[in-house]
Amino acid sequence: EIFASLNLAMDPRTQVSTQTIARQQLIEIAKALSYNPRVLIMDEPTAALNDVEITELFRVIETLKADGVGIVYISHRMDEIKRISDRVTILRDGAYIDTVDASKTPLSTIIQLMVGREVTQNAPDIPDTSRNPVALEVRNLSRKHDVHDVSFNVRKGEILGFAGLMGAGRTEVARIVFGADPRDGGEIIVNGEPVDIRSPHRAVEAGIGYLSEDRKHFGLAVDMTVRANIAMANLPQFTSRTGVLNEGAMKTVAIEYIDQLGVRTPSDMQDVRLLSGGNQQKVVIAKWLLRDCDVLIFDEPTRGIDVGAKSEIYALLEQLAAQGKAIIVISSELPEVMRLSHQIAVMCEGRLTGILP
Repeated sequence: EIFASLNLAMDPRTQVSTQTIARQQLIEIAKALSYNPRVLIMDEPTAALNDVEITELFRVIETLKADGVGIVYISHRMDEIKRISDRVTILRDGAYIDTVDASKTPLSTIIQLMVGREVTQNAPDIPDTSRNPVALEVRNLSRKHDVHDVSFNVRKGEILGFAGLMGAGRTEVARIVFGADPRDGGEIIVNGEPVDIRSPHRAVEAGIGYLSEDRKHFGLAVDMTVRANIAMANLPQFTSRTGVLNEGAMKTVAIEYIDQLGVRTPSDMQDVRLLSGGNQQKVVIAKWLLRDCDVLIFDEPTRGIDVGAKSEIYALLEQLAAQGKAIIVISSELPEVMRLSHQIAVMCEGRLTGILP
């Protein structure tokens, strides 16, 4: 009954571990609703959801409000805050800043209260990359029931966005290209050379870096330090012939990238789990920048990140593209795809249905 109220087509006997991040999020919401709560705290409930699923969730929230349930809704997505809230309380650095009327307060004011400064979110002019060399070409990629005959290319200096609903196959394509999942057919060509990518190790050797949608499970060793995480994909660079790590060299490089990316951390020896989501994402980016990958795949790069850090990540992606990196951005936030991409690949039910300027 609860799944039906969320318009979620799923057998309740399904193993949760087999489901995508988005479906796991919906199951978590269903679990909270099962308590028939009088007060419901929702912390980033839409972080993994697409627009259709968010609309369904908001319909449920309106029903709960009508039944007298009090809702505390925590989110970094400003459009949602304006759309769903009656009042907005702003916190910054652990301190209470203000509570304002959602309907009467401009979004720009709320953002300024959040970050303590004005944040510009205007998109830059899109450069013409049509004559740039192709860095990554994918031909007729297929995998069982997930991906069907997908072909695309990304040029140096270009950001290719992937849009689509949950289950459309966007993440599945990225995982196959990176060798995290096997493919049944298709070719992967990097800088004009066919490469047989059957593992992440081979993808990294070919110059491909992948920032997973679930950075805490697949992108970071959360109980290790910032220094160790930045060096992780490049350990041979810091290892002697006898297998001893050169901690001094690791420290120098870590501090260089902490400064370059503006990672807010007390030191390079801070455990990554203690950093904010935005700073954790910067550590993952630093790892792949140190590896000097030609192709970077960003899967949900700003999930769970506040509006200030989000603008910094956008600026960083644009800077990387300007340096000639080929970048793929997968995002459930359509405004984010529109804001960042030079071209947009649209997927539906495992098929690429179009590539749009």
